Amino acid sequence: MRTHLVSSAGRAAIGLLIAVQATFGGAAQPAAAAGRGYSVDLSTRGDFVAQKNFVQCVGASMQMMLNIIGRSDDRSARTQLRLQKLARSLSGPTRAGFQRQGASVRGWTNGLNQLSAGPYRLVGTATLDEAMRTAALAIRMTGKPVGLLVWQGRHAWVMTGFKATADPLRTATFKVTAATILDPLYPFGSQRWGASPKPREAVSVARVGRQFVPRRQGSWPGGVGVGGKSSLAAYAGKYVLVVPYRITPVARLIPLAI
Repeated sequence: MRTHLVSSAGRAAIGLLIAVQATFGGAAQPAAAAGRGYSVDLSTRGDFVAQKNFVQCVGASMQMMLNIIGRSDDRSARTQLRLQKLARSLSGPTRAGFQRQGASVRGWTNGLNQLSAGPYRLVGTATLDEAMRTAALAIRMTGKPVGLLVWQGRHAWVMTGFKATADPLRTATFKVTAATILDPLYPFGSQRWGASPKPREAVSVARVGRQFVPRRQGSWPGGVGVGGKSSLAAYAGKYVLVVPYRITPVARLIPLAI
C-alpha cells in the first residue's frame, strides 16, 4: 500500500496494492491522470460520536465506523458501552501486573469482524507515509473507514477520507497530503499530544503525524493476533492501523482433456 515496506504486514499491504492495480489497471494510467488530485470523505455529519468517558475511545471509534458502514447512525451511550465491552472481551491477554480498563487494537479489529463490518486486519508500517498510503488505498478500495492507533498506542482515531495527488486506484505513485479524522475525544484533546482535530476536518499529514506516531516499545504477551499469525509485540515501533480489505477470489485452473 505504499513505497517501501519492511514488515510482513507491509508486504501484505503492497500485495494488496498490486492486486488493485491488476484489477483496475492503475499502473497503466497516463501520468496526466496521476496529477489531477483526488479527495474523498466517507463520513456525514451524523456519524461522529464522542466517547462517553476517558477509556471508551475504542468503543466510540467502533461506533463511528459502524455508523459510516451502516445505513443509520447510532450515537447512544448504550451501544458504545456494548461495543467497548465486546472489544475488551476480544482484546486478548495483558502483560503481567497490568489490568486493562480500555480495549486493545486487537479487540477493536476482532470486534469489527465479529459484527460483520469487515473484514478488517491489523497492519503495521515503518513510516507515516506508508501508513497514510495504506489507509487511503483501503478507503478507496473498500468504501470503509480505517482505524488509527495514536498516542503511541494509547488512543483511537478513525480516518474517514483523504486528499491525495492522485486516485489510489489509478496509479501507484500517489501521495497523501491530508486526512479526514474523527477523534472521539473531541473537543478535549490532550495536553501532551495536542488538540483534537475538528470532526470531518481534513488535516495535513504533518499534523496527523504529531499524534499518530509509532506504537511504543514494550513487552506484551505473545498472544495470537488477527488471522492467528501475528503477536501484538510485532507492532512495537510501527504505525498501527485497523484496515479494511477486500477478498478477491482466485480462479482455479482446471486442466482440459484433449
